[in-house]
Amino acid sequence: MGLFDRKKNQQESLETGLEKTRTSFFGKLNKIVRGRDRIDESFLDDLEELLVTSDVGVATTLDIIRRVEARVSRDKFVSTSDLNSLIRDEVTGLLLGGSPDRPIEFDAPLPNTPHVIMVVGVNGVGKTTTIGKLAASYKQAGKSVLLGAGDTFRAAATEQLDIWADRAGVAIVKQGHGADPAAVAFDTLAAAKAKRVDIVLLDTAGRLHTKGGLMDELSKVKRVMDKQIAGAPHEVLLVLDASTGQNAIRQAEEFTRAVDVTGLVLTKLDGTAKGGIVIGISNEFQIPVKYIGVGEGIDDLQVFDRSRFVDALFLGK
Repeated sequence: MGLFDRKKNQQESLETGLEKTRTSFFGKLNKIVRGRDRIDESFLDDLEELLVTSDVGVATTLDIIRRVEARVSRDKFVSTSDLNSLIRDEVTGLLLGGSPDRPIEFDAPLPNTPHVIMVVGVNGVGKTTTIGKLAASYKQAGKSVLLGAGDTFRAAATEQLDIWADRAGVAIVKQGHGADPAAVAFDTLAAAKAKRVDIVLLDTAGRLHTKGGLMDELSKVKRVMDKQIAGAPHEVLLVLDASTGQNAIRQAEEFTRAVDVTGLVLTKLDGTAKGGIVIGISNEFQIPVKYIGVGEGIDDLQVFDRSRFVDALFLGK
């Protein structure tokens, strides 16, 4: 499949994956627009309620409302018929872009050799599957990849990652169930240096985010990695299940306190009407969304492109 065809298929997959969010949001929006000919205080109150109930989040909702108010004040008159394009512009402006030191495209030049990515998140969000799909995508882009099975507390985690390593055709460093995760991280980075691997993807434990022990452990793993390779991990990706809505924001609060999260992965966007969480969580924590999951297939873990995302969200609007 050529690059053009692949991108076209991914856009179609994205549009399909956001269908429930799009239908829910615009269905509610059309109800509050109906019968009004201008944007007034009553309309803004209804819009605020709509955004909050669409899992955009309170903080981000207030940001959007302030931006809409500023546009109305500046342009003097903005009709409700202009609202879709107005919200579209403001949402796009709120979504953060990537940076050269943490490239988002799989075939982009890497600033470090090895480039070490630590992946965190609670059990059940699709963390291990995400790591496997990232590994396959980097391998397809011509990068050498090493996986580290740092989730040693969940018996099935290492087995699942082993299956993904085999499927993606990449190497893996693992120890027995109950081993010290920091020791796995140390050994993984030592092997990566010796083999001059391009990308290291380290899995971590995902017990309940409310447990202080897990957060202390993640901080310890991060310190051990830095001792083996100065500056590692170069990225910390937090995987969140988009279908959990506001619970994902609470998880983000906990993880960002424990480790320096540099990027977000939102899984399970297909099949949920809570896609607004993508906007809220990126803006509230000022952390870019790097990848989104819109299906079970390996190509359904997509590089996040804010323009494509907003296009798919506002499809036909």
